[in-house]
Amino acid sequence: MVAKMRMIRWMCGYKRLDRLRNETIRETTGVAPIEDKLRESRLRWFGHAKRRSVDAPVRRCESINLLSCKSGRGQSKKSWREVIRYDLKFIGLMEWPRIGFRGNLVLGL
Repeated sequence: MVAKMRMIRWMCGYKRLDRLRNETIRETTGVAPIEDKLRESRLRWFGHAKRRSVDAPVRRCESINLLSCKSGRGQSKKSWREVIRYDLKFIGLMEWPRIGFRGNLVLGL
């Protein structure tokens, strides 16, 4: 992240002493925000994991019950499913699309 912003600043001819915010530099160069890139990679991995068989280790991790684990103080961590559900809602999908038997689009999370 830091090296990437340093390279973008160098390409634009800006220095840290110019005191420009990273968001303004990203807007002028057309670089996507970090949140969008993280969301994109999470959904790509989610699609990859959903295409695996139910017996695959990746899919078996979905059903692990974390309620028995003792958590520390503060707010509890979001589960993977909650984050993916939020990402799908953010891009406007309520369920993950998949291709059915005859090439039809089928929705299902």
